[in-house]
Amino acid sequence: MSNFFKHKMRGKSPGEIAGMIIFGIIAITGLAILFGFVLMWLWNWLMPELFDLPTVTYWQAVGLFILLKILLGGCGSGGSKCSSSKDKTSCKKEGKRDFSKWKHYDKFWEEEGNKAYENYLNRLTQEQPNND
Repeated sequence: MSNFFKHKMRGKSPGEIAGMIIFGIIAITGLAILFGFVLMWLWNWLMPELFDLPTVTYWQAVGLFILLKILLGGCGSGGSKCSSSKDKTSCKKEGKRDFSKWKHYDKFWEEEGNKAYENYLNRLTQEQPNND
């Protein structure tokens, strides 16, 4: 699996990698802040008028979302179609992904990876007409 990450980061400088990480952190933080404000705005727009509930602050809206997610949404299974299924064994297999083949990835990449990738690139350049 370590070669997979080396392959994905091939040709990227440490500065580019650090930049991608910093950009990701900033983007996730920005989206979380935006989500909190949208949730607060929706609550303060609808709930006081419809149900005579008080308005909430930003942190109350975020806390309310987290509380409702824990109480109603669980923490991550995403819902399963197998709860009403009669065949529970197929649901167990369907719910879990098979990662057993990944243990062979490093060996494959060492033996065939670069050569297979170069063959793929050669096929692409031969198939595409040159539009120069």
